[in-house]
Amino acid sequence: MAALIVVALLFYVLCAYVTLGASRPAVPLDVGYLSGSSSAGIFENGSESWAQYTPYFAVEPYSAPPSGCQITQVNILQRHGARYPTKSSHKAIKAALKKLQGVSQITSPDLQFVTNFTFDLGEDDLVPFGAQESYDAGSQAYERYAFLVNSDELPFVRASSKARVVQSATNWTAGFAAESNGVYAPALSVIISESSNDTLDDASCPALSSSSSPDAETAAWIATYTPNITAALNAGAPGADLDADDTQALISLCPFESVANEERSEWCDLFSNLSAFAGYEYWGDVDKYYNTGYGQPLGPVNGVGYINELLARLTDTPVNDSTSTNSTLDAPGAATFPLGLTFYADFTHDNLMIAVYSAMGLFPQATPLNDTEANPDRTWLASELVPFAARMVVERMDCSGSDEPYVRLMVNQAVQPLAFCDADENGLCSLSAFVESQAYARNGGDGQWAECFE
Repeated sequence: MAALIVVALLFYVLCAYVTLGASRPAVPLDVGYLSGSSSAGIFENGSESWAQYTPYFAVEPYSAPPSGCQITQVNILQRHGARYPTKSSHKAIKAALKKLQGVSQITSPDLQFVTNFTFDLGEDDLVPFGAQESYDAGSQAYERYAFLVNSDELPFVRASSKARVVQSATNWTAGFAAESNGVYAPALSVIISESSNDTLDDASCPALSSSSSPDAETAAWIATYTPNITAALNAGAPGADLDADDTQALISLCPFESVANEERSEWCDLFSNLSAFAGYEYWGDVDKYYNTGYGQPLGPVNGVGYINELLARLTDTPVNDSTSTNSTLDAPGAATFPLGLTFYADFTHDNLMIAVYSAMGLFPQATPLNDTEANPDRTWLASELVPFAARMVVERMDCSGSDEPYVRLMVNQAVQPLAFCDADENGLCSLSAFVESQAYARNGGDGQWAECFE
């Protein structure tokens, strides 16, 4: 096992700064590629409503710890940076474009650019902008938490084994090192295989992997919000005969083209004019809610393993978990899961982060998301929960006047109220109360993990 981990680590470190585009030459993911500019603002208005394909943005300004409190440990769970479409999305986009570009004449002025449009994006892999998002996150992490670091106490970094996740982790460590002027250079210490138990991926539950959800719910919403958009496209390109799924695929060209080319895509203007993005954003909300969120019975249990690892770190006690943890990697005393450190950073996927949020009790919904009518007052927004390079940060701190540590949790810098552990107005709850509140995780998902194998 240890030998396999080392081999995998060496392989991924060698390719850590390379994007292997399926349709274009390899692009070096040079650190500092965008001169530190990785905000969603470069893509102009509306770019914070691209669902899970939204470029990273801070939901709120960072709040310093309350007076009298000192951070003693930080835990970061971070999504990989911006990527190309997945293989299935890539195929759907190509099919829709073939229909649209196959018409004899495009009559709409807004669609004229399509005639000469070339779709040359790769599949699955990190794009340079996504590498920069992670690099900037590492730089910010050093700037914010440098007081936790010394030559003997560097961040302990892990990543799930998908190439874009590993590359995000190594770009984060590069940004961290650069911000320290090369004094502190953390390494990616552990890569967890996605073909076995992995607390940084949602593939350890076979029944979830074989489930059709959220297909039914997302299909219902796509059929609800796209008809007028599809009709407008077909009117401007007679004979294209686009359907709802084609429209959904074409809308996704806006975020994917934008992050790949580092400038606002013409597709964004087209679909902004067709008022598509409110519906598209809600599609992402529904997708995540019914994939590994509250709407999927076997979704939250996929976050239990990571939460139990988090509790072990916060309390400096061995991991107690029988779900998605790798018992070899997390064994007491193992170098692959050290305790007693001040800084941990883990790199993962959006679906795993959603599972963690749901298992923990974050972003609860009074009623399930409706797949035919959007609730304008919902707090479940994929663009704010899991944009590219999303991060959940858990700070442990000591506060004057108390013998017990406290916990504060932020998602994309927004301090979470943690009502489930009676947090105060600053979002602080005692460590013991936080641990107690995580009964679902501590109890192994209340028996739901067994259902993963039925």
